[in-house]
This record gives sequence, structure tokens and C-alpha cells, in this order.
Amino acid sequence: MEIITQKLIYIALFIFIIHSIETLAYAVRLSGARVRMIASALSLFNIMVMFSRLANMMQQPFTGSLIDTAPTHNAQEFVETQFRFLIGASTVGTVFGMLLLPTFVALFSRAIIHLSEEKGSVPSLFKRLFSSQYIKRGITHFSLPKFSYLKDTKIKDIPVRLFLINMIITAIYTIGVLAALYAALLTPERASTAIMASGLINGMATILLVIFVDPKVSVVADDVVNQRGNYQTLKNISLMMVTSRLLGTLLAQLFFIPGAKYIAWFTQFIV
Repeated sequence: MEIITQKLIYIALFIFIIHSIETLAYAVRLSGARVRMIASALSLFNIMVMFSRLANMMQQPFTGSLIDTAPTHNAQEFVETQFRFLIGASTVGTVFGMLLLPTFVALFSRAIIHLSEEKGSVPSLFKRLFSSQYIKRGITHFSLPKFSYLKDTKIKDIPVRLFLINMIITAIYTIGVLAALYAALLTPERASTAIMASGLINGMATILLVIFVDPKVSVVADDVVNQRGNYQTLKNISLMMVTSRLLGTLLAQLFFIPGAKYIAWFTQFIV
């Protein structure tokens, strides 16, 4: 049976889009501080997160179907290969988002200003953004990252603890659904319990992100707006965050099987 199927490629594309969007979300905070409109930037950030979550919900049933269509012979090895391919798609999506980060900082800066001009009307903003005139203007702002973008970025200014926490949380979030589905193969008698654990894992990862990561970056962004900090510091932290996110998707490859085994073991205390 073929491992790389058309369905798997479609799912990988969804995951690619999800991680690209979540990586580019860091550009919104940078843009908000740049134009000194953090509240409007957070509104735009929430819209991006909503699209990311919607795409995530859309791909989950299709990902689950990979378990149902797996061959009875060597099912675990077959599904593991497919799921590692999907984890790889999250890494590629993150890299793609990183490459577009400078471009989207410029575009989001203008989008935040337009949102203010439209009195907070999102439909009016979208109508304006997707007009042919704006699209043509947006193309002129496209640029790949250059080494000059890293100018004045110092490794010693990177908060190591925050870097590691974000990396681990990203790894957990990346494998949450996949590890739970794979755990269903490891414990077929408790398959439903294992699958439903994915919501708990992703929920915990989100809570940890909100508690330990987001407030730190938000305070730095507020300091820039209130002229208590400088934009370069926020830029350094944002670059650090996307880098730790990339490493988190790579770490997810290591966490995948141990995570699935832990979920399979934990389900015995629920049933």
C-alpha cells in the first residue's frame, strides 16, 4: 500500500498552512509596535489565530481517517511514517513563515492602519486588502530575508528560559493530535479514550503558552509603544520565538513516539 497518498499530501498542506500562519502571527505584534497601535494589532492577531484554528479543525477528521485506512499488516510502522511526514510539513510551514516574516511585518503595518481607518470593520478591511490595487502594491513589498535583517541581533540578549519553554510547548502542540491517534493503535481496546485525549494535550499546551510565553512578549511590545523599550529588543525576541518554534517542530519528531506511549499508558487510569 502506498504511504504518500493524495489524502496525506492534502493533510500536509493544511498543516503547512497552519504553522505558516502561526509563525507569521509574530509579525503582527512587531507591526503593532512599529505603528504604535497594539490593540488593533491584537485584533488582527486574533483573526489570524481564528483562521489557524479553523484549518486545524478541518484537517483533524482527515488525519483520523489515516488510522481507519491503514493496512492491518504493519499498521503501526505504516502510520508512524505518515505521521512523521505530517510533522515534517509543520517544520516546512514554519520555515516558510520565517522567510516571509519581513514582508508581512511591512504588510501588517499597513493593514493595522487600514483597520483603524475602517473604524474596526473587518469586512471593509478585507474588501480593501483584496482589491487589485492593494494586491499590486503589496507585491512591491515582497522581499526575502537578508542578513541585514539580523543586524544588531545579539545572542546574549535572548532569554534562554523563554526560548526553551516555547520550543517544548511547540513540540507538544505539534504532536498533540498525532500522538493521540497513534496511541489508539497502541491500545485498540481504549482507542476512543486515547483519541479524545488530543483535546486535553492541545488545551494544556495552549494554556502554558498563554501563561508563560505570550505575556512576556506582550510586555516588551507595550514597552516599545510607551517608549520604555526599543523596537530592536522586540525584534530580537520575535526572531528568537520563531527560531524556537522551528526547533520545536524538529523536537516533535523525538517526542512523537514517547508521547503516544505515554497517552496509551495514561488511558488505563481513565477507563
